[in-house]
Amino acid sequence: MGSMKDKRKNQLPQPYAAETRDARFAGTFEVLVPVPERNKPQKVPLQFPTMSAAENWIHSPDGKEMIAEILDEAKNG
Repeated sequence: MGSMKDKRKNQLPQPYAAETRDARFAGTFEVLVPVPERNKPQKVPLQFPTMSAAENWIHSPDGKEMIAEILDEAKNG
């Protein structure tokens, strides 16, 4: 049987919110989605005024749907 450590190792990291690095959108936040087989996480094409707004969006129905679409698109090529 596999250990918990092995299960966590094979799991994809969760989407997360971070401050936008683009100077045009200074002071806003974005959501980044780790994608398998890719070095950098993919950005969700939305900007949020606060970190909590971005984190709340991740757990909203719209957020879950868009994140699933990004992962599905990356998987199918």
